[in-house]
Amino acid sequence: MIVKNLNGTADNGCKCTSWLAHWKKFSGNSVSTCTVKGCAGTDLVGGHVQKDSTTDRAWYIIPICRACNGKKGQDLDIRAGTTLVSANANSTELGTRFL
Repeated sequence: MIVKNLNGTADNGCKCTSWLAHWKKFSGNSVSTCTVKGCAGTDLVGGHVQKDSTTDRAWYIIPICRACNGKKGQDLDIRAGTTLVSANANSTELGTRFL
């Protein structure tokens, strides 16, 4: 799946300790390497992305390494089966998550 790495999202927050913790909590998953295809980075963060879609403009969180997260505005090809969690902290706190 192709996602676009978003710019200017550092000020967005949630009640979790980090966006990576947010992803783990609401995906129910854990990963040890970056979810971008071909990357084996282990210094993970919760990166803000959008699907490469003209209809779905929502923001999502995925675990990616700091280097891939630094590729702002670029298209990233993520591994199949990667869970996308809503970056809308209000929705996820209410128990809604998006895959």
